Amino acid sequence: MLKATLEQGQRATDAALDRLIPAETQHPVSIHKAMRHSVFAGGKRLRPVLCIEAGRMIAGSVPDGIEELGAALEMLHTYSLIHDDLPALDDDDLRRGRPTCHKAFGEAIAILAGDALQTQAYEVLARLECRAEARVHIIEEIALGTGTVNGMIGGQVVDLEAEHTHPTAEMLEYIHRSKTAALITASLVSGAIYADAKNKEVEKLRAFGLGIGLAFQIIDDVLDVTQTSEQLGKTAGKDTASEKATYPALFGLAASLAKADSLVNDAFSELESFGERAETLKELARYLVERKK
Repeated sequence: MLKATLEQGQRATDAALDRLIPAETQHPVSIHKAMRHSVFAGGKRLRPVLCIEAGRMIAGSVPDGIEELGAALEMLHTYSLIHDDLPALDDDDLRRGRPTCHKAFGEAIAILAGDALQTQAYEVLARLECRAEARVHIIEEIALGTGTVNGMIGGQVVDLEAEHTHPTAEMLEYIHRSKTAALITASLVSGAIYADAKNKEVEKLRAFGLGIGLAFQIIDDVLDVTQTSEQLGKTAGKDTASEKATYPALFGLAASLAKADSLVNDAFSELESFGERAETLKELARYLVERKK
């Protein structure tokens, strides 16, 4: 069931991305080649899948056109990865098993490719086939999730500033909740809003997203020190080498794994009122903490 859900979500998202991102032959070709290089390098499409499944849970079936919302979320996620890999930030050569964008196309085009994907995402969001009020609400939620106050960019800033320091548990949680959990949460919430969820339903999914999003990043930190670069599809050991603030560095591997499990179990309680309709989202949450890459 989970494998089918992931595969269906990936196919729907990839088809939408292929349709929405300009072709490699579209002038100027260099930027479109760079955008597609990073977007179609693989990836699990977890954020679009979570978005689609949140919409399915609320509506009872997959809402028409929600795959374009998922594609916009994937564009935003990929833009963040392109910029995160740049020499000025994490300085990484490998992403999803392929050379990073700046290694393949140079730093200038990589920066612009990230910018272009962000711009393209908001163009897609502005054209979503849902009620105008829902469309505006979705754009607001995603902008907040990727912004500077408790959002992705804010988390990246604090993550950078915490390198080579001894961060507190509170700082570490802020980094992870902002840098990673915020966009995962926005994916779930935006999918629910697209499907016309009630405010109480949206808030339950928000709490669920913050829990599983933090668990996802904890596992990411664990995998960085337990898996090889070949297994991960990106450079292993980067967090340790950069002296980044991570859960394993602060609490150790066993406590980090226990924390991730606890977060997922607590998140499940937020979905109790949805009954059996929430089973797929729960399966996805389990997958986030049991994955090996």
